[in-house]
Amino acid sequence: MTLNITCFKAYDIRGQIPNELNADICYRIGNATGAFLDARTMVVGRDMRLTSDEFADAVIKGLTDAGIEVFDIGLCGTEMVYFATMHLGADGGIMVTASHNPADYNGLKLVREEARPISADTGLADIRKLAEGDARTLAEGGKRTDVDIMDDYIQHLLTYIDVAALKDLKLVVNPGNGCAGIASDQLEKHLPFELIKVFNEPDGTFPNGIPNPMLLENQAVTAEAVTSHKADMGIAWDGDFDRCFLFDENGTFIEGYYIVGLLAESILRKNPGEKIIHDPRMTWNTLEIVDAANGEAVQSKSGHSFIKEKMREVDGIYGGEMSAHHYFREFSYADSGMIPWLLAAELISTEGKSLSELVGERMARFPASGEINRQVQDAAQTLQSLHDQYASEALNVDDTDGYSFEFPEWRFNIRMSNTEPVVRLNIETRGNPELLQEKTDELVAILEA
Repeated sequence: MTLNITCFKAYDIRGQIPNELNADICYRIGNATGAFLDARTMVVGRDMRLTSDEFADAVIKGLTDAGIEVFDIGLCGTEMVYFATMHLGADGGIMVTASHNPADYNGLKLVREEARPISADTGLADIRKLAEGDARTLAEGGKRTDVDIMDDYIQHLLTYIDVAALKDLKLVVNPGNGCAGIASDQLEKHLPFELIKVFNEPDGTFPNGIPNPMLLENQAVTAEAVTSHKADMGIAWDGDFDRCFLFDENGTFIEGYYIVGLLAESILRKNPGEKIIHDPRMTWNTLEIVDAANGEAVQSKSGHSFIKEKMREVDGIYGGEMSAHHYFREFSYADSGMIPWLLAAELISTEGKSLSELVGERMARFPASGEINRQVQDAAQTLQSLHDQYASEALNVDDTDGYSFEFPEWRFNIRMSNTEPVVRLNIETRGNPELLQEKTDELVAILEA
């Protein structure tokens, strides 16, 4: 029966259960993905959501019915599907996850060979068309093989740091009952750190709330654990741990923008002259750090498929977004939620400075608003109105992603969401928090009007 499948988004597949996503739809998408890729082997993994086992089984059945050998890596994070796809030389991978969405949602993240992303303009639309149709791809020879890639994955993660240089740090880790604990527990065996574990067990009932560290109430739990245990750093992840969020020793949440600069500096110390990819939302801190470290900064449109494409195009060693996605060349140009905190812990160990000291100077030098989201009636018209108002005064206007306006002492980026009728605003200044507040009030007033 022909269906209208509504859960396809710009970068992945995500929908409410069971109307938007169910086992039948997962079977169709699995079968269609295998056919689209003309795959012989595929990796499949799943998160801890209550429907993830059922949906993974359906995806695997769709693939094996198409004659494909499936490497089932079981409970994992999205980055483990990326790793396994590259490591096992598979033709693609499917992760069953809805990340930080509510409990009644689930979804699929798809990659092709070498963990290359499949997004709306690189295959998702074709896969949707195949899945919605009546025809299925059927062939002999399909089979399901359980594969444990954990040890190889952990050993790969350890190559990003000098384990011998690490100090006996105390770290709070909060997976939010998502899947990150299965990786941090294994890393713990190889590291000198004491891990204070909060909501560590994977639990799809989400007894402590949805694993979304962007929510203030979720940040408070990690922050309080850091201060009460006198820890050196706090780490929190979303459900499938492809995003990593850091807290300093005072329990202060560190905006992802400053983590991009921190990681760029760390990587360029070991790899001078390499290219660092950044998005246009906030840039001054990253540009200054990369220049001082003799690296080359390359700007890309926001979004994981654009960042990964640009990294491959210029052979960038690291890419970072303020949204807490961090990408690494040796990790198939893919994003990882484990590598960033390992690099940060290495810096704390080798520099003899706290995390607040490592980022505090940068935060004072380039105060930033963080992302401000506002719903508007016509996002395109809103951007054009701001362009008409500010472009003539700006030193530079860049349209890589929305509009970025640069002035002598401040800059801002305004862009449309790919999925919602909202605009996203980011502002930064050169060491002037009063100007930051003034311009934030000014621009928010315009958006709300």
